[in-house]
Parts: sequence; structure tokens; C-alpha cells
Amino acid sequence: MNVIVLTPEKEIYNGKVTSVKVPGLDGSFEILQNHAPIVAALGEGEIRIVDKSGSKKTFMVKKGFIEVLKNEVSLLVQGVKE
Repeated sequence: MNVIVLTPEKEIYNGKVTSVKVPGLDGSFEILQNHAPIVAALGEGEIRIVDKSGSKKTFMVKKGFIEVLKNEVSLLVQGVKE
């Protein structure tokens, strides 16, 4: 699946991944291949991306939103710290 992470200023990440873990308002949750469509608000916490090679990348965010549709994951976030 493809993931894109955007802030109001720039694109932070764009690539093929195996999983994305995000800080939902009621707790963290993970998105895997063929996840059901979802739009959700994100709270403060860590976004963890695992790419196709198994490498992990993490970002700390203050808040944002996630949209998942047809193996395309879009994260619109504020306050990213790599």
C-alpha cells in the first residue's frame, strides 16, 4: 500500500509500506494492506511506518487526520518531529 504524510508546509514521506501505526484519539491503531476505508482524527503521539524492506521510520505529531481508501493512506498532520 502507498502512504503519504503531509504537513501544511511540505511532504514528509511518500512510499510503499507494509504497515502504519498512528495515534488515534482513543488509542493507537495500525493500518495494514486491504484495510477497510476509514477517516479518523489523530491525537498527539508517534506515527510508525514500516516500509517494504522492513525499515522503520517514526514521526512525532501533535494532531491531524488519516484517510484510508483502496490501499492509499493519507496522513495530514501538524507539528512533525522526525
